[in-house]
Amino acid sequence: MNPKEQFEEINRHLLEDAQPSIYLDALRTNGALSSYPFTMLAALWDTPQSPVHHPEGNAWRHTCLVVDQAAKVRAQSRDAQAFLWAALLHDIGKPDTTSIRNGRITSYDHDKAGMRLAQEFLLALTEDKELTQHVVMLVRYHMQPFFVLKHLPFAQMEDMKRDTDVREIALLSYCDRMGRKGAKESEERAATQKFLQKCQAWHTT
Repeated sequence: MNPKEQFEEINRHLLEDAQPSIYLDALRTNGALSSYPFTMLAALWDTPQSPVHHPEGNAWRHTCLVVDQAAKVRAQSRDAQAFLWAALLHDIGKPDTTSIRNGRITSYDHDKAGMRLAQEFLLALTEDKELTQHVVMLVRYHMQPFFVLKHLPFAQMEDMKRDTDVREIALLSYCDRMGRKGAKESEERAATQKFLQKCQAWHTT
């Protein structure tokens, strides 16, 4: 199967499967992710995460959980295809940004690195520029709900509202937060609503 055929097959599973991770993990274990650009996904398996924030383990396991969460709510998305691909690629920047600082595993700016890599990944597989743009912006801003709710200086509300749909960002962030062992649905839904309220209340000065 050539890369573009593999893209279409993954696309079908993302949009149709109740648990796309079953198919995705089969690809990883049988070596189907060993050629470019799928090596970007395979690298997630060797990318550790903070055991405090991600007890599920490496970035691949987290990604699979997020994709399955996204599959559960894809009917709520205005663009299910872009939404599911963003769920799959949201942490594609982690292999290049993960390091140990003062004994802690961090992946600062993986959202920014992921934007570039997601674009590279998709442009190698599809000529659908609109899909690529939608996915890239979702990857770029997927950390914004966390930044906004924590009042961190990395929050970029104006840019996010200009470049993408904040409701899609909220839905992706919800799946990202739920894609962890021990996540509590009620808490994450409340956080998602709070983020959306802040987006609605925000205005330029």
